[in-house]
Amino acid sequence: MPPRGVKSKKRARQYEHIKRSERKMGRSLKVAKRIAAATTNKTRRKKGELKRKR
Repeated sequence: MPPRGVKSKKRARQYEHIKRSERKMGRSLKVAKRIAAATTNKTRRKKGELKRKR
């Protein structure tokens, strides 16, 4: 399950891909999910896909 706010299929695929990669490198599921979510959110922020808080 990708982070909240991810609505595009591309970002959902990105999240799953990163999570699988981290698991293959030997990280626990909890850590892999955290890293995948952080990376996905970082990419969304750089591309301007996040809502801005006022």
